Amino acid sequence: MHTVVVGTSGATASDVLAVARADARIELSEEALTALAAARGIVDALAAKPDPVYGVSTGFGALATRHISQELRTQLQRNIVRSHAAGMGPRVEREVVRALMFLRLKTVCSGHTGVRPEVAQTMADLLNAGITPVVHEYGSLGCSGDLAPLSHCALTLMGEGEAEGPDGVVRPAAELLAEHGIAPVELREKEGLALLNGTDGMLGMLLMALADLDTLYKSADITAALSLEALLGTDKVLAPELHAIRPHPGQGASAANMLAVLKDSGLTGHHQDDAPRVQDAYSVRCAPQVAGAGRDTLAHARLVAERELASAVDNPVVLPDGRVESNGNFHGAPVAYVLDFLAIAAADLASIAERRTDRLLDKNRSHGLPPFLADDAGVDSGLMIAQYTQAALVSEMKRLAVPASADSIPSSAMQEDHVSMGWSAARKLRTAVDNLTRVLAIELYAATRAIELREGLTPAPASQAAITALRKAGAEGPGADRFLAPDLAAADAFLRDGRLLVAVESVTGPLA
Repeated sequence: MHTVVVGTSGATASDVLAVARADARIELSEEALTALAAARGIVDALAAKPDPVYGVSTGFGALATRHISQELRTQLQRNIVRSHAAGMGPRVEREVVRALMFLRLKTVCSGHTGVRPEVAQTMADLLNAGITPVVHEYGSLGCSGDLAPLSHCALTLMGEGEAEGPDGVVRPAAELLAEHGIAPVELREKEGLALLNGTDGMLGMLLMALADLDTLYKSADITAALSLEALLGTDKVLAPELHAIRPHPGQGASAANMLAVLKDSGLTGHHQDDAPRVQDAYSVRCAPQVAGAGRDTLAHARLVAERELASAVDNPVVLPDGRVESNGNFHGAPVAYVLDFLAIAAADLASIAERRTDRLLDKNRSHGLPPFLADDAGVDSGLMIAQYTQAALVSEMKRLAVPASADSIPSSAMQEDHVSMGWSAARKLRTAVDNLTRVLAIELYAATRAIELREGLTPAPASQAAITALRKAGAEGPGADRFLAPDLAAADAFLRDGRLLVAVESVTGPLA
């Protein structure tokens, strides 16, 4: 099994995905253990002094003015976890919780939090045992960290609350820890606060969305090329010299991908209808411009994610010179913005894909295809309602594109008077990514059927590879009406797990 070694200098996106999605094992480096011990020594020294230090010997948030005596500090750390574990709503997905826990561990191991080495080791032990705290949908405002979600994770470290075992069954955390020989931790000065104060949930969801969208944008280039082909469009608009004079990197990459898919097509450029076209419709002709802008948005979001991965997000932080200083680095604005940007780009990509699908189904605009791609139009409805489903998904994605980060709501008696709503931005992006996959799957299903209905014309080899693989995956070709949902589900699974990309790249080579 793959092992991820956690040091002091952050983590990579592939590390996070390996832990979150592939259950990679975690080891703490000697460097991290040394840094943990050194920072803890600084916190212990401050805790022994009579002067109040935020997070070490004071209350939290709006209660930070109270100095806490030494005999109450263990209770203080325990209480912050219990009181902040106040989430509500449906459970958050296992992969999200694992990413959340790993990213908090990454920051803990930076040597800037003051957490003891044994607490960090217990965090790693929980992940390695496959124990996943129950975290709820609502409870984070994306500021002062993803407080409620991280608190539910810290509660499990203490042997309290509920968690899911490796068998998928939710049980009391104390039972699961005992079964795996993990001793619950008793938190000391600053440790409770350090376990709660990070942007880890929103960052984990951003990293997973980036991985999924990377595949989806390549898939969108493929489905756009298939639709162009099915509509007898021209590939001349994809010429590299046209995109070189507007040098957005994503646009050039998207056009190159479409051109590679359409190589040697017998359908492009025919215009075999009674109303010859000078130009194809925007949804066909401008596909690289729209998908390309989304690709460039992905690139910016990836840059932000990489910076956040290299960060130690906590408040207060332990500095190398021995100071423990308060700060505002827990504010989620940088991550929240790009989460919202990605939802906007995904909605627009879905919108243009739906327009191409509708064009394929409309006999007045499809250039010779049967109405709704039906076998016997009137007796058969063909893909009429598949497009309804696609339209409903796109409409939902437009609502999800309304930015969460433009909102704020004050909390903690006005101490925390401006928040990022980054967790909410991340949650809606996950739904948007899921829906984008379904939208592209419907375009794929419609475009492949339309190509097969173009009798006497030979599709590009890459297009044929996609069609053949899709049919083998259980999404049937043209014919009389049948129960359509299973076909759409097969197309969705085929695109979602990357088989479409594999089939096309077996002909084209790697797409950009």
